[in-house]
Amino acid sequence: MRIALVGGGSGGHFYPLIAVVEAIEDICKERTLLEPQFLYVGPPAFDSEALVEHNIEYVPSTAGKIRRYPSVLNIFSMFANGIGIIRSTFQLFGIYPDVIFSTGGFAAFPTLFAARILRIPVVIYDADAEPGRVSLWSSKFARWIALAHPDAAGKFPEKVRDRIARVGHPIRREIIDPSKEGGIEFLKLDPAVPTIFIMGGSQGARAINEVVLDALTDLVSEFNVIHQVGSLNVKETSGIASVVLKNSRFVERYKIFSLLNTLALRMAAGASSLVIARAGSGTIFEIASWGIPAIFVPIPKDISHDQTENAFSYARAGGGIVIEQHNLTPHVLVSEIRRLMGDQEIRAKMATAAHAFARPDAARKIAAALLEIGIAHEPV
Repeated sequence: MRIALVGGGSGGHFYPLIAVVEAIEDICKERTLLEPQFLYVGPPAFDSEALVEHNIEYVPSTAGKIRRYPSVLNIFSMFANGIGIIRSTFQLFGIYPDVIFSTGGFAAFPTLFAARILRIPVVIYDADAEPGRVSLWSSKFARWIALAHPDAAGKFPEKVRDRIARVGHPIRREIIDPSKEGGIEFLKLDPAVPTIFIMGGSQGARAINEVVLDALTDLVSEFNVIHQVGSLNVKETSGIASVVLKNSRFVERYKIFSLLNTLALRMAAGASSLVIARAGSGTIFEIASWGIPAIFVPIPKDISHDQTENAFSYARAGGGIVIEQHNLTPHVLVSEIRRLMGDQEIRAKMATAAHAFARPDAARKIAAALLEIGIAHEPV
């Protein structure tokens, strides 16, 4: 059996593919099935080491991003998509996978278009509360549609809703469970105070970083602060923080990182009582799987329509609260942190809601569907 994996070049599109591959590997071992051949069709992989680790063959593709606003670049993108469709049609005809799994994004469009031409079965997954355009379009011919957010189903055409399942978000097994022991020692935290974990994502979050720096003196007087700032921001943020905390006796409570590796991430999660983060769907579900209360600061809607919908969908479920970026000030941030950290009952309720929202079996459900559809499509 061959399974083709398609999705955008960001971590939010890429890592769910890897999580599902891991689940397929587990199912094949349990049932003593022959493991499928995996192919990743798309732009250069967000994490090429993950492809090597899981023996996934890379098949490069061509795609253009159609912007939501008028732009001359859309003309070039349409041309790139035309070339991409032709290229993908020949590629898929050559490898002819038994099923294609898509996490959406503009990079998936040419391959999905080619799959429709060649009548190759497609399973799609959309991570956001506001589904992407490629997911909405491909739902019309997809065999099965997996969704992360409960609010997303109503955005799809009514005629496809009988093929929709809300499964949660596929999360890699290595980061599902935080390390409850050893985090304080590993990260050299002060055991006398609780810990706040500020996640800036792989690219960081400049607006959040600036507010945190302005509030840093107040924060370290009461909490350990683990601050992931992104590789682009670490030098500048570290320099400013050293000036802000120059005369503070709590300077050792501030721990700054560009990016946390898997072990450090699990340690940070295990040591933390509260998380502050952007609201990408992958981030939300990772935090939910940890069962940690959270404050989300979504990217503004005029930049990204997804994150605001994601954040409020999760807040309605009770696992976190939302501070929109235009309302984020040092005073507001510190006040909300103090309010939550001072109320054990509300944090316990948020933790329970987070676990209920997480659905840690998401990857396995998608994996089972892919195997079932792929086996049915295999030539006898």
